[in-house]
Amino acid sequence: MPDYAWPPYNATLMATPRASLHTLGCRLNQAETSILGEGLRRKGFELVEFGQPTDVLILNTCSVTEDAERTSRYLIRKTLKHSPHAFIAVTGCYAQTGMETLRQQAGVDLIVGQQFKLDLPTYLPPPHELRKRPTAEVHHTKTISRGDFNLPYFAEPDSTRALLKIQDGCSAMCSFCIIPFSRGHERSRTLDDILSEAWSLTTGGYKEIVLTGVNIGQYVQQGLDFCALLRRLDEISDLNRIRISSIEPTTVTDELLDLLASSKKFCPYLHIPLQSGDDQILQAMHRRHTVKEYRTLVDRALAKIPDLGLGTDLMVGFPGETDAAFRNTLAVASDLPFSYLHVFPYSPRPGTAALRLKHLVSSASVKKRIDLLLDLDRAKRLTFHNKYIGRTVSVLFESGTRGTYRFGMTPNFTKVAVTDSEALENQIKPVTITAATDRCVYGDLIPPPTMGTALALL
Repeated sequence: MPDYAWPPYNATLMATPRASLHTLGCRLNQAETSILGEGLRRKGFELVEFGQPTDVLILNTCSVTEDAERTSRYLIRKTLKHSPHAFIAVTGCYAQTGMETLRQQAGVDLIVGQQFKLDLPTYLPPPHELRKRPTAEVHHTKTISRGDFNLPYFAEPDSTRALLKIQDGCSAMCSFCIIPFSRGHERSRTLDDILSEAWSLTTGGYKEIVLTGVNIGQYVQQGLDFCALLRRLDEISDLNRIRISSIEPTTVTDELLDLLASSKKFCPYLHIPLQSGDDQILQAMHRRHTVKEYRTLVDRALAKIPDLGLGTDLMVGFPGETDAAFRNTLAVASDLPFSYLHVFPYSPRPGTAALRLKHLVSSASVKKRIDLLLDLDRAKRLTFHNKYIGRTVSVLFESGTRGTYRFGMTPNFTKVAVTDSEALENQIKPVTITAATDRCVYGDLIPPPTMGTALALL
């Protein structure tokens, strides 16, 4: 039997118990993992880096693809190899949709579905009672509440760009997507709770917040919509940057574009999923836009926000995607001024309408199509980056270094590398771009003016 079988007692448990967390999937999951980490701190755990010996693992899972679920199971086994007595708690989308499968996996002690996700730390036994269980304890409901929500507490983000959860769930029911089953219907966080956390983050020194959710453009709370929320956030005086994460094309209104163009706080950046450049495939996907409507939206956005960084999602190999349909996608992706493409293969998901579709695409064709789009992605990134050579941009620097470089991000989501010995973390600095690759741009910090220069400018 494996050495983590019942009933081992963790004789190596330290006076201060250790806990590690790991996130698979989207930014919303990352934001929720930060909240779970704060809950563990309050319970007396010392947070250690994932992959290090630990007494507790919190695995925040994804179910968007079969590969994500497979990775979740692998990470559980991997953790138990270096920490055989670790208490394994699994939450997230896979815990919601794959609960029965996880119950059968050796070594899993606690499964927490989406309804109870942020309460997970309260389900952990006291540190001195941490023991492996013969079977997993389960906290799970088939349906998820539709009501507005508050967060149990605010977390300290582990990035210079703080993720702020404003919304959860989706009611769009795209035929390929499992998210409505794993996260439930659309619901919004109360406005006061959002503003309180945004104020707390700003007071704590964070200069950029990234608004996250499943379908954030559908935010509505007490009669206030997404644009009303943005206006309230814009009023926070010490907040430098507000970034919108992925947003559905049908929710990008002229009012929203005007708002993004009206204030320097709003990052000139949008990630708008296209999924396919073929109208028949979009219809089979149950998407709510056509190619023409998407093109018109991009034209409007660029007319209002000239330096817009524009990303998109493209799904390859959806059932019925013929060579001609893929060529349409390739043509649209080539024509539109994307700064990057997020390319991924179709993954059959249980319970989704697309499972009933015929005319599956061979894995060989999927690979060839993905390779073509990845080549286009690299070319798009390089074209976008080359536009900034010789220009001076504003860069919010991240922590740490990689080799001799320090990295940061521009408002329109361009990664910038500089060589400099000074600590730059969480500082916004002007950088003149001198070179570009498809991965990032390189530049030189603009030195602060000397006293003589400052006096001459007066």
